[in-house]
Amino acid sequence: TFDAEVAAMRKHHIDITAWWFPAALNGEAKAILDCIERNQIHPQLWVTMGTEPEAVVDEALRVHGLQGLRVADCSIMPTLVSGNTNAAAIMIAEKAAQIMT
Repeated sequence: TFDAEVAAMRKHHIDITAWWFPAALNGEAKAILDCIERNQIHPQLWVTMGTEPEAVVDEALRVHGLQGLRVADCSIMPTLVSGNTNAAAIMIAEKAAQIMT
């Protein structure tokens, strides 16, 4: 189960920073989300950006298939930054504000 995997990773001090989800949430994706919530994991890199069928958001951070919803956090980053994600999160938020004005 995902809970067992999380427990094993934590035992070995492995940080959980990335999960991949399809645009349409299937049973496996819902189980991962439940596990993330139970274990209070803060994932990054789990919202794919692009025009491919599996992409979740477009280049303007709009969620495909939902009107009026954008994602503006570290989950949209294509790779992890080597340092703290705070500066990257601020940059993403500033770009989102610029896009929406």
